[in-house]
Amino acid sequence: MAKLKIDSLVDEKPVKLNLELPASVHRDLAAYAEAVGVQNGQPIGDPAKLIVPMLTRFMATDRAFVRSRRQLHPSGKKG
Repeated sequence: MAKLKIDSLVDEKPVKLNLELPASVHRDLAAYAEAVGVQNGQPIGDPAKLIVPMLTRFMATDRAFVRSRRQLHPSGKKG
């Protein structure tokens, strides 16, 4: 199996969001959670726990977003 982009979950103080996902996205998220669990040897009970690391990874690797963020916050502060 190829190395997945998401491999660990960080436990931080959460901000609660409520959202609806299309059923197909939820099925894919559950399948991804199963693959991560197999890769790490530790099942993920709630596939929703993958949403944060997936979004984090996506935003960190979106070059246009990173570039625009640097222009908006040249001091390096996020916000």
